[in-house]
Amino acid sequence: MVVQQYRDGGGARAVRALAVAGVIVVTAGCMGGDGGGAGDGSGQRSVAADRPLDLLGQAADVLVEAGGAETRTSMETAAGGTRVTIRGQGAYDFRKQMGRLRVVLPKDPAGKDAAGAEGHRPITELLAPGALYMKNRGAGVPDDKWVRIDTTGLKDGNLVTGGVTDPMAAAELLRGAADVTYAGKTELAGVTVHHYRGVADLGRAARAASPQSRGALSAAAKGFSKDAVPFDAYLDEEGRLRKVRHRFTFSSDARGPEVSVVSTLLLYGFGLPVTVTLPDEDAIYTGEIRQG
Repeated sequence: MVVQQYRDGGGARAVRALAVAGVIVVTAGCMGGDGGGAGDGSGQRSVAADRPLDLLGQAADVLVEAGGAETRTSMETAAGGTRVTIRGQGAYDFRKQMGRLRVVLPKDPAGKDAAGAEGHRPITELLAPGALYMKNRGAGVPDDKWVRIDTTGLKDGNLVTGGVTDPMAAAELLRGAADVTYAGKTELAGVTVHHYRGVADLGRAARAASPQSRGALSAAAKGFSKDAVPFDAYLDEEGRLRKVRHRFTFSSDARGPEVSVVSTLLLYGFGLPVTVTLPDEDAIYTGEIRQG
């Protein structure tokens, strides 16, 4: 393995922790090989030949150039020695910073999901700059209505609230990368990728982020108990982010224990046309939402 360092400047209990932390339950705002070398002879640049900090800092911009992509997500929360996982699948347009995902909640031993509902259907989530829309939300929300959340008003900036880390925000976080280690070249779903480990600083990432992401990341920088976010990032030969895993740490409340959340994003099918239509105002639920 290549080691190169780069620096710059009980089940129900776990489900309750998810709810308290704001994952899915709306509160205040309502993932070694050999060392990589130079090019592969195809004329494409090899990411291992460039400075990792520069590459990671440009990952979001490269995705914008790529346009749309399919995505799979997972969010694993550890609390009280128990882990639960929320999974999602969909597509995202990095140019418009909009996406649509189908999110599946975990069930506790009693057969209830994280929102406290019996046999809840998958939640549909629409991601947009500064906003998260959720359908099949449960908790008293009519089936034909959407819940809209202002992500700039969330303490975590929607890095964990929706059970999915916004793909653009996940990439923008890498702008705050430091203490990066090149862990070598490997394959991911048949694609050659270069693996980097490091720590992202939330505040630094927010300051360097695009205007559309800055508000949410700034909120996260203030709301998380730790600004340092360890990550593993996998970039292909064109510098496109194929996989990133972030490890977030926060407290559910002032007296509560710290909660660890591992969020993983997989990207593939680049160039995919992605159409996201946001709901009309009359489709937005404005009534009271029961807490799970």
